[in-house]
Amino acid sequence: MELYMPRVLIADSLSPAAIEIFRQRGVDVDVKTGLSKEELIQIIGDYDGLVVRSDTKPNKDVIAAATHLKVIGRAGIGVDNIDIPAATAAGIVVMNTPFGNSITTAEHAIAMMFALARQMPAADTSTQAGKWEKSRFMGVELYGKTLGLIGAGNIGSIVADRALGLKMKVVAYDPFLSPERAVEMGVEKVELEDLLARADFITLHTPLTDKTRNILSAENLTKAKKGVRIINCARGGLVDETALRAGLDSGHIGGAGFDVFVQEPAKENVLFGAPNFVATPHLGASTNEAQENVALQVAEQISDFLLTGAVTNALNSPSVTAEEAPRLKPFIALAEKLGGFAGQMVDFGIKAIDIAYEGEVARLNAKPLTAAALAGVMRPMLAEINMVSAPAVAKERGITVSESRQDESPIYESLIRITVTTEKGKRSFAGSVLAGTPRVIEVKGMDLDSPFSATMLYVNNLDQPGFIGNLGNLLGEAGVNIATFNLGRVSAGDDAIALVGVDQAPSEALISKIQALPHVKEARSLRF
Repeated sequence: MELYMPRVLIADSLSPAAIEIFRQRGVDVDVKTGLSKEELIQIIGDYDGLVVRSDTKPNKDVIAAATHLKVIGRAGIGVDNIDIPAATAAGIVVMNTPFGNSITTAEHAIAMMFALARQMPAADTSTQAGKWEKSRFMGVELYGKTLGLIGAGNIGSIVADRALGLKMKVVAYDPFLSPERAVEMGVEKVELEDLLARADFITLHTPLTDKTRNILSAENLTKAKKGVRIINCARGGLVDETALRAGLDSGHIGGAGFDVFVQEPAKENVLFGAPNFVATPHLGASTNEAQENVALQVAEQISDFLLTGAVTNALNSPSVTAEEAPRLKPFIALAEKLGGFAGQMVDFGIKAIDIAYEGEVARLNAKPLTAAALAGVMRPMLAEINMVSAPAVAKERGITVSESRQDESPIYESLIRITVTTEKGKRSFAGSVLAGTPRVIEVKGMDLDSPFSATMLYVNNLDQPGFIGNLGNLLGEAGVNIATFNLGRVSAGDDAIALVGVDQAPSEALISKIQALPHVKEARSLRF
């Protein structure tokens, strides 16, 4: 009987060495690049694996047609082009190669910094046009200047190391950067306001999430030091492009270098033609070395998965053996959702995360559970984090992670409690699995029993008559339908919380109105 040979479609250009890895490992591989969406939909049903870069976009329509697909591998880090929720719903593992192009991207940011400091592109154009405008292109030295890093993870730390080699001073804003790790890196950990006031150059190294979108907003750009030069080789959308153009035109911003844009390909953009603006067409990862690294990495990962079931760098699946999977699955879902709850409730730098396991769950393999919890806690700030990379990222950021186990749980058969320690104090959240479904059972020391909904509203208030009616009225006026409503309190008239599952995401305006209700201490919109 002939052994089944897994089939992989390579839909974007990949190094011949990577293609050879597939063939040597016993994977049948087809290379078909430049396919239209319709062409991809016609053939994707024949394949077990799909390899893409950024050009091919496996959206929900492609995934719906991918009846045999088990894995999508992205040769690179950014997975904006892949519909991960659709892939997850279809049981398709999505992998990336997060570390293959870090040095290349960091070097591109440093190159941008030099280009801006000495106005190289404009000076080159002028000189080659025969103008010799020596006095027009007065530059600045990088030596002794302050570089502000927004994001001090893998790529940000490499940029910091290179900048320190140029004898720059480096300050970093990153909620996940511990003071100890900052000292180790040789940078000063600061708040965003402080960074804006002090930095001569700002470079961004963070993924695009709800918390980081327009982190350099119109308001923040006005707070920046006059003459600051801004470099974005991370993701389009981290900087308000229109506000940046106004700052460049007024001279408040001394220059900007962008490799990424809100709309790509950027055939036209509000920033084009601005004074001292340098643009490149998303070249951050474009070196021979980086392309080879990520190609070889994705070939190994997909081959391993299809041939042995080993999962590496998956964004939607933990590393779990086949025997453990059925027992762990509901608790992994609980750990990740509870972590997501904690991560969305914390606004300050995280110093420590403690995960306590009580009852039956304390006897299971805690590694994937802890990894799922960490990924949940950190995902609001780091969109591309996964259960495989979460423990390493926590360690890299200097976050202390601890686990505790207790064989008995007083009330529930199994209980998981996540306690997050920040610079401002501790917050604790507990959950359990009831009838196979993850539930929240304790917040701020108050007991309640609530299922997780895709969108939820969290309100912390003083327990006074009329609150529930006022809240219901506001939601009704805004056209937001209540799916579930659960309450917890310390005692009558004391601290209370409402956890409300809603069918429509509350707007920022609605959250502000809820926050303004009498006796309300805190209101937040949560997503799961």
